[in-house]
Amino acid sequence: MTKKLLIGIAITALVVSFIVVDTGILQFRDAEETFSNRNLSMGSRGDDVSELQTRLQELGYYTANIDGIFGHQTLYAVRRYQQDYGLKVDGIVGPQTRGSLEQNTQGQPPGQAQQAGEGEATTAGQFNNQDLQLMANAVYGEARGEPYIGQVAVAAVVLNRLRSETFPNTVSGVIFEPRAFTAVADGQIWLEPNDTARRAVQDAINGWDPSGGALYYFNPDTATSGWIWTRPQRKKIGKHIFCD
Repeated sequence: MTKKLLIGIAITALVVSFIVVDTGILQFRDAEETFSNRNLSMGSRGDDVSELQTRLQELGYYTANIDGIFGHQTLYAVRRYQQDYGLKVDGIVGPQTRGSLEQNTQGQPPGQAQQAGEGEATTAGQFNNQDLQLMANAVYGEARGEPYIGQVAVAAVVLNRLRSETFPNTVSGVIFEPRAFTAVADGQIWLEPNDTARRAVQDAINGWDPSGGALYYFNPDTATSGWIWTRPQRKKIGKHIFCD
């Protein structure tokens, strides 16, 4: 083997070594910086959003696909996390929310956690279009004049009843149970719901329950049932009192 050939092989090996080492450093740095320091909010995209979704999923707040897109479901999850952990509920992942998430999760690389649709249904997947439409009708008919949080609370009551053994186990069964909802009795259940009512239903399905787990609610200015006043009260939102 000639001297020139030996020198050429040595130089080639050295270059390959640098490439391998440099690539390894870059890959390691990318993994370290996946959860970056930039603020994340509605519309953000990237690996750091995937990391955010993974950490929220690890804590049980996020059940949709880990897709690296900060959409409505990620926003709902962030807001619920912020509310539960005493943070400013603004839906923005800044230094405080990021630090809290880092403290409360081990943080897996994107894609490591099980994604929704791979053996596990999302909460939203439990309801068909007819269920969603009917719940939106109920929210609109019962609470369209209430603040948004009050509309979400009404939707949450429907879901709380659905989970309770005391009530029917279908959306239509809960809503059309005799004397359950005023909107059914006076026909307002058939009014076409607006986007706000639909969004309130989606928020409730995604886990936001401003009612605090209530099974009943009533308007004290118009209630005619003496029985409803005997129920343990949880809170008042807008004109409605929510109770057990």
